[in-house]
Amino acid sequence: MIILSMLETDGRATLSQLAKASGLSVSAAQTRVQKLERRGIIRGYAAVIDHERSGQPISAFVSVTPLDYSKESDIPRKLRDIDGIVSCYSVAGAPSFMLLVRVASPGKLEELLNLIHRTVPVSTESTVILKTYF
Repeated sequence: MIILSMLETDGRATLSQLAKASGLSVSAAQTRVQKLERRGIIRGYAAVIDHERSGQPISAFVSVTPLDYSKESDIPRKLRDIDGIVSCYSVAGAPSFMLLVRVASPGKLEELLNLIHRTVPVSTESTVILKTYF
């Protein structure tokens, strides 16, 4: 859908821009956006942050494998409020979870990994992101 694609690219696109691109009137575009919001398809709007300029230039994926699978379901809840962890994904494969983390330096990444290990009984493997293309 054109409206969703445009809003995903630029959450600040105006109703006039959405209407023009979709061939709808402004009021029809507004109604369509409101319906998408009510149905939960559009869950919110967010700013795109330059993490390097914001002081967190190091991003990494951290795969998380429980040492005790009987406590696997507790892991996301226990990691949820740790600064530096941006998101937690349940994944298929050897690790149970994949974290996206952002920190200020390699030393801060090491501190974050140590905190994760103190918080939950897991093994981790980190992959530092060098560049994001899209």
